[in-house]
Amino acid sequence: MAEAKPAGPPPTKSRLHAAALAHLARYGTTQTGLIRVLDRRVDRWARATAEPDPDVIAACRRLVREVAQALVASGVIDDAAFAESRARSLTRMGRSARAVAAHLGARGVDGEVARASLPSDPEIELAACVAFTRRRRIGAFRPADAEASEAQMAREAKALGMLARAGFGHEVATRALAMDADAAEDLIIRLKQT
Repeated sequence: MAEAKPAGPPPTKSRLHAAALAHLARYGTTQTGLIRVLDRRVDRWARATAEPDPDVIAACRRLVREVAQALVASGVIDDAAFAESRARSLTRMGRSARAVAAHLGARGVDGEVARASLPSDPEIELAACVAFTRRRRIGAFRPADAEASEAQMAREAKALGMLARAGFGHEVATRALAMDADAAEDLIIRLKQT
């Protein structure tokens, strides 16, 4: 069995700042997300320490918050820009406004900032729903076959349930399912251009 590596000294502010910049170079994140990443780093150090001192761990956590605040103050981290970019990307992929808001909330974006980043145009919600139907091959994108009307109605009910679970409202879902393939493709193309 390999011998455990010694924990070393507690993380310093400069080492936490370097770790934050390395993380931000690879991933977009919010202030809350960065704090979670740096807190996990402190937790790994504390677990590797034979007898961690709670005061030292608390001091490291204060340093984490100072580093995150400094990066927000310098403009390196911008929750509003992150939320807007992520909302636009998720909408293009076919996520509903509800799903986007939930995703942003889970990433630590404030509710007010998340609401401001969501598209307000109902046509964009419809386009996102159509993108979802294309990905799931339902509605205008289902394979053409000659099924009995009862089976077709069952398939539509299943598709409506799928769209409801994805967060789309009934009106938007029924409009998306009723579209023909050409109109649906045009709407998706317009969505990707926004």
